[in-house]
Amino acid sequence: MKPAAQTTFAERVGRTLGRLWRGCVRLDRRATHRLVAKGWAPGVAKAVILLVKLAAIGVLLFAAFWSALVALGIVVVAAWTARSLDDEDDSISQTEWRYGPAGYGLYTSNEQRIDPHDPEGDQP
Repeated sequence: MKPAAQTTFAERVGRTLGRLWRGCVRLDRRATHRLVAKGWAPGVAKAVILLVKLAAIGVLLFAAFWSALVALGIVVVAAWTARSLDDEDDSISQTEWRYGPAGYGLYTSNEQRIDPHDPEGDQP
């Protein structure tokens, strides 16, 4: 006997999406048939169903646009806040190599030398 063939993840996803699509088509046909059964012309029924679909897509795109815009605004505000916090930290603890009161070394913004040095070794 041959072992049963294994279905891949892609096959399962494809079959699931196919069943979902067939279900949507079935619902579309059912809605069209109900409108025709109520006395609407078939062309008008199809046009109304199409307008309902386009309106639903429009509402979804509108919601997606504003959601993306709000998310982008939140990201910009967070980045701006993080940048300003980093700038404040840099100004407080800004150090640089330069000549100062105790010779050449690493100094803070308030003129304190912070690198290890021997003050006696500086003199000739």
